[in-house]
Amino acid sequence: MRFGLLVIVALLAGAFGAHFLMADRGYVLIRFAGYTIESSVPVLLLAVLLLYAALRLLAWLWHAPRNLGAAAARYSERRRGNRFTRGLIAYAEGDWRRGERILGKHAGGSDMPLMHYLTAARAAQLQGASERRDNWLKLAYESTPEATTAVLLTQAELQLAEGQFEETLATLRRIEDRHSDHPQALRLLARLHEQRGDWHELAALLPRLRRRARLPAAELESLTVNTVSRALAQADLDDTALERIWRGLPRALRQDPRLLRARARALIKLGQTERCEQELRRALTKQTWDADLVLLYGELESADPVRQLRRAEQWLENRPEDAQLLLSCGRLAIRNELWGKARSYLETSLGILPRADTYQVYGKLMSHLGYPDRAADAYRSGLSLVAGPGAGIRALEAPPPRDAH
Repeated sequence: MRFGLLVIVALLAGAFGAHFLMADRGYVLIRFAGYTIESSVPVLLLAVLLLYAALRLLAWLWHAPRNLGAAAARYSERRRGNRFTRGLIAYAEGDWRRGERILGKHAGGSDMPLMHYLTAARAAQLQGASERRDNWLKLAYESTPEATTAVLLTQAELQLAEGQFEETLATLRRIEDRHSDHPQALRLLARLHEQRGDWHELAALLPRLRRRARLPAAELESLTVNTVSRALAQADLDDTALERIWRGLPRALRQDPRLLRARARALIKLGQTERCEQELRRALTKQTWDADLVLLYGELESADPVRQLRRAEQWLENRPEDAQLLLSCGRLAIRNELWGKARSYLETSLGILPRADTYQVYGKLMSHLGYPDRAADAYRSGLSLVAGPGAGIRALEAPPPRDAH
């Protein structure tokens, strides 16, 4: 439009210029419906220009109410946006009281009252005002009923942060009634069980978390290992609970050494030492070799220690310099009262990798064999490893290997 107006002005200016340069100003005669109009060219051009201006003015007047309304709406929207922005800035800067006041005051006139009320609720929570928080959440629900789930999720999150566990659980149950297996609700429920130490409940929740919660793989694995390990260590664990938790794990995680150790300790606590020995033996033979599982195998008191020692010595043929396996062989040899073999295994283990627990077992063996000074030195060496090099405790040099017999 602006370009067209400039063209018309340029044409008019050219016409006027040409007119004044010409001696003859021209003559125009128009006849229409019995009317006759006579004029010179400049007068006609001026009439056309005035007519165009009159039409533009009429068009502007016709659209003026709508344009003024749109301009007023844009101005009002900018003001509302500025208020919301000021409230968010105050909230982000830690001026929670001012942020709450601005957001709550202007929520009614905003086109997004839900955001005002939810942020005001968070600001009230940060001030320790739970009653005001709940009031803002109520207003959020009333302003936008279709956002009920979002309001309830915010309420559950704030209740959990405040340590209101029973209230959090009630809110999450309301969400579950509306949307079963809602991802964010499941994540909040997992956090609730974790903070309360409800490891059995959290272990039962893990399959749903894997299906619906869309957690990162590393986070889900860490949560699973921690949860199952703690659940299997609970005092009220029984055989049924153990198998239920174990069956709920993915097949790959059932071979995880950390979970195998937790399962083995649970079996020992339940008195199932033979089953534990079989599972540890199978894991160490067919799965990934794990030093902690080897140590646990050496600590296990099965009904057939001779067979247990024989199995460990078979592994030792392929791993003659495995310090943890040598320690386990030493322990099993002590259980079979093979004192010379036990001493040889322990001294070889200390020569490869001095460990505090190896020194402890070696010290007990030396005391049993009637070498109190050697036993005292072993205990002191183990203590120096625990206390660190700066503790001023003289460490015992690793003893030379002895004949196994």
